[in-house]
Amino acid sequence: MSLFNIFSISGSAMSAESLRLNTTASNLANAQSIGSSEATTYRAKNPVFAAMMQSLQGDNVSFGVEVKGVVDSTTPLETRYQPEHPMANEEGYVFLPNVNVVDEMANMISASRAYQSNVEVLNTSKQLMMATLRLGQ
Repeated sequence: MSLFNIFSISGSAMSAESLRLNTTASNLANAQSIGSSEATTYRAKNPVFAAMMQSLQGDNVSFGVEVKGVVDSTTPLETRYQPEHPMANEEGYVFLPNVNVVDEMANMISASRAYQSNVEVLNTSKQLMMATLRLGQ
């Protein structure tokens, strides 16, 4: 594996963690939004990642993180009886998103630490490449 592959591996991981931070921010922003039905209420979103590792034979070696997509959470929505609320349905219920704020905060911290770790990998790789170039002086 070439030292140059480290840049693409860390770059793909940083891109994936950036998407994870964006979905977490979206979930936190909509944590208190209210809907009048299950269909119109916000559902928590979660990115799906996969390890990307192609053939080790030949020159087309590719590693990293692949974002498979963003899926909606299947956790049931919370219903609350508030007949006076303008968004209440005909039975007097409003629907709250299935966003767990504590889980989202933990997810945000984890994504931010993973992003920082990949930045450190890039910095260390750059320093190693520079040290290798200085050997020839």
